Amino acid sequence: MARPIAETPVLSGVDAHRFVELMNTPRPETPERKAQIKAAYDTVMKMLARNQKK
Repeated sequence: MARPIAETPVLSGVDAHRFVELMNTPRPETPERKAQIKAAYDTVMKMLARNQKK
């Protein structure tokens, strides 16, 4: 039998402000990392397109 899922803690105060600031400020990605992400995306899209044809 599965264990119950624990409640997610609620952020408040300074932690909440820090979290919101981190979420609103995207990390700069290097061109190499962007190319790696795009290559992975293209690979997945090709796999999905191939599987839909069957």
